[in-house]
Amino acid sequence: MIGLHSLGFVLVTLAGYLSALVTLGYVLRTISLPKAAALIVIAVAYLVIGVYGYALVRKSSSIQSACFYFGIQIALATTLIFLAKAPALILTMLPLAGQSVVLLSRRGMLLVCGVMLLVLVVPIAIFGGWGPALVLGMFLLAGIVFVVVITRLAVNEQRARAEVERLLTELKEANGKLREYAAQVEELATAKERNRLAREIHDSLGHYLTVVIVQIEAAMAVMESDRSRSLDGLRKAQTLAQEGLAEVRRSVTSLRASPTNGSLIDSLATLFEECRVTGISTEFQLEGTPRKLSPSAELTLFRAAQEGLTNVRKHAQALRANVTLDYSGNSVLLVVHDNGIGTTSATKGFGLIGVHERVQLLGGEVRITTAVGEGFTLEIGIPG
Repeated sequence: MIGLHSLGFVLVTLAGYLSALVTLGYVLRTISLPKAAALIVIAVAYLVIGVYGYALVRKSSSIQSACFYFGIQIALATTLIFLAKAPALILTMLPLAGQSVVLLSRRGMLLVCGVMLLVLVVPIAIFGGWGPALVLGMFLLAGIVFVVVITRLAVNEQRARAEVERLLTELKEANGKLREYAAQVEELATAKERNRLAREIHDSLGHYLTVVIVQIEAAMAVMESDRSRSLDGLRKAQTLAQEGLAEVRRSVTSLRASPTNGSLIDSLATLFEECRVTGISTEFQLEGTPRKLSPSAELTLFRAAQEGLTNVRKHAQALRANVTLDYSGNSVLLVVHDNGIGTTSATKGFGLIGVHERVQLLGGEVRITTAVGEGFTLEIGIPG
């Protein structure tokens, strides 16, 4: 299929041929057969090479091929013009100027156009004088300028359209990637929120249920011997159950419900009192000067102490627990230690996993120390 540039080449070349035939009508009746055959062969060769040769050179994108192509075409066109002695055939050279815009750089295009002017003007000036040569040169120069300008505009428009199509394709690909990234971010946010809710449920509801169970068990143990003490334990269990229910409601209605509405130390004091009620002596030691921390840091410290004391009641079989809150360094340290049975390995349940996740989100560290008969120590450090 002939492209737009090749079609223009064919039309302009045929126009030049027809113009030459009109002006040479009387000559054609007297021209010799060999000369006529040569003119036809050269004209056909120039036309065929201008279509198919140009397509091959454009496809190869080779400077050497382009130079060879223009050399052959200029030679054929010049031979045809001087052999036929028809100035109208100059039109056949104009498409070469347009093709040079497409195939060559600006310097190459100027060189091709300059060669076309020289090969026509110089021979005419030598054999026919400078007057006709200058007239013919001005005519050819005007035609070349016109063709070059029109071709340059067409090439720029085509390149601009190709660039717009390329950018549109890239934009579609970018939009597709953005949709994929948005879906991934949404999945990560959902997973993160699920983990957070799981930690909140475990740390709040799990804590309250553990204390309630311990209170009920203590009340049942003394029900026969000390009824008033048993009732007191049941009332405390009921109160804790109501507080736990309120905590669940707060978590459902507001995902940011925090148990540390007051100061962190006051909130910790409530935990210590709950632990003492179950029969475990709980001592608290404060070191350094307390300073205001971010809500997330205070919540993490509270949840870590809550998890540590809950594990003391559930697993440690301890009589005493010591909690230390240290503000003296650049990081705030919380240490929960008990004198219970300890363990050979610190297997992480969901509660300790939740503590690790909370601390890591704040850039802190968690250390666990334990051994059989030496109790269990949970230590966390949070920048702040």
